[in-house]
Amino acid sequence: MTEAAFFHMRDIDKDYPMGDETVHVLRSVSLDITEGEYLSILGPSGSGKSTLMNIIGCLDTPSAGRYVLKGRAVDELDEGELARLRSREIGFVFQNAQLLPRLCALKNVELPLIYAGIPPRERRHRARQMLERVGLGDRMEHLPTQLSGGQQQRVAIARALVGNPSILLADEPTGALDQKTGAQIMSLFKALSDEGRTIVMITHDMNIAAHARRIVRIIDGELLEGGEAADA
Repeated sequence: MTEAAFFHMRDIDKDYPMGDETVHVLRSVSLDITEGEYLSILGPSGSGKSTLMNIIGCLDTPSAGRYVLKGRAVDELDEGELARLRSREIGFVFQNAQLLPRLCALKNVELPLIYAGIPPRERRHRARQMLERVGLGDRMEHLPTQLSGGQQQRVAIARALVGNPSILLADEPTGALDQKTGAQIMSLFKALSDEGRTIVMITHDMNIAAHARRIVRIIDGELLEGGEAADA
C-alpha cells in the first residue's frame, strides 16, 4: 500500500455459483487510490467493472482478498457498520439520476442528511449550498419532471456530495445523456476534482474515461494496467 493511499484493495476475488459451476467475476484485483485522485475504471460490458464498483461501494463483499478504506478493514465490519460506512464515506452517482419523482430538487438532496439525523435547518442550508455549487440555485423547488436530464444528474451529484463523502463513486454518469450534456457533467467532475474531491468513475467509454487523471482497464475480471498509484 502506498503511504498516501486511503483506499486499498489486494487480491480481490469475486465468485458466483452457477449450478454445478463457479463463475469467476473478479480475479486477484489489486488497487490503491490516494486522496484527491480522479480515477476511471474502464471496461466493456461483462468485464467485471460493475461488480468491482459494488465492492468499492460496500454494496457487495469479495469472495477473497482484503479491502481497507481509511484504515478500516471492510471485510471485518458487520451489516450495520457497513451501512454507516456507505452513508458517511461514499457518495453514489448512477447512470440514471434515481430521484424521487414527488420531491423537489432540494428535498431530494436533503434525503441523505435526513437518514443521517441532521436537524432540518442545517440540512436545508447544506442542500441549498450544494445545489448552488452544481449550478442549480434557481431550480431548487422544481420536480424531477421539470428538469432536463443533465439537471437531474446535477441534482444526483449534489445529493451524493451533500454528506461530504470521502469518495464520489460514479457509475456511467453520462450514459443516459446526450453528448453535449455529458460534456457539461464531465466539466463539473473536473471542477470537483480540482477542489480535491476523490472521484472513481466506472465507464465503458474511452472518451469519458479520458477525462480522469488516471485510467485502469478491466477485462474478464482482471486489471490490466495501472492498478496501483505511483508513490508520491
